[in-house]
Amino acid sequence: DIAANEWLIGEDKALSPAKYFIVICAMFGNGQSSSPSNTEPDSQYDTFGGFPRITNWDNIRAQHELVTKHLGFTEAHAILGAGQTYQWSVQYPDFVKKIIPFCGAAKTSLHNIVFLKSLKAALELDPVYDNGHYAKKGTKPEAGQKAFARIYAGWGFTQTFYRKKLFELYGFKDLEDFLVNFWEKYFLGKDANNLLCMLDVWIHGDISDNEMFGGDYIKALNSIKAEALVIPGKYDLYFPPEDSEIEVDNMKKAKLLPCDSDYGHWAGGPPLGESHKDVDWLDQQLKEFL
Repeated sequence: DIAANEWLIGEDKALSPAKYFIVICAMFGNGQSSSPSNTEPDSQYDTFGGFPRITNWDNIRAQHELVTKHLGFTEAHAILGAGQTYQWSVQYPDFVKKIIPFCGAAKTSLHNIVFLKSLKAALELDPVYDNGHYAKKGTKPEAGQKAFARIYAGWGFTQTFYRKKLFELYGFKDLEDFLVNFWEKYFLGKDANNLLCMLDVWIHGDISDNEMFGGDYIKALNSIKAEALVIPGKYDLYFPPEDSEIEVDNMKKAKLLPCDSDYGHWAGGPPLGESHKDVDWLDQQLKEFL
């Protein structure tokens, strides 16, 4: 949600409200913007209990309308994020001056899709899910969401994170405690259709999948005008640096700077346990780039 994305913002940080007008947008399907959980089901859609499929293109088109028509922006000094950051740079190339893609990709890899489809199957195989129509029965697919969470647990952090038992820094007594009271608790707090809606966006993430580029991924990367600082997590199981190297090699003004962290996809993430070191490192890179 929006509040979960404020960890890099502060008067003493690179993203200082005293220096920049900072906008955080909730993506479609996350429960705060238009989502399956807060929108009346429409029978014309057979996805997510009666909610349409969304793409990164849809998200960025809406965000662009927000900042231009409603907030009066004529350009963005910088955009920080993951896949949507790349989408901004190809969809509105003259609007964006700098981008910082962080632990994300311009195109979802096949290996990543394997992970995402396992999550999707785990949730949809719960009979309570009922093709997304559980809410009108006053139920939720808890078994599916718990399975979803436990699959996620093996990908969100690294092998080294678990080998060192870094979850103990969070106050968890053992692995099972971590799985139940961190991962399961987190995903049980989400709406299942919302999760699958956002997961579908992730599966189909591809900056070249549109009429402008016709699936030509390299052409799409070549079109990016913005100066880019690409920061993958060195041990991120979703978005490895090898994929980021391909992106940087095909962009005009891009630099690759992996974050060396045992936290994997959470590299540079909110300051939990030792990861505050990652946050400090990331903040310094942003100060130098911006």
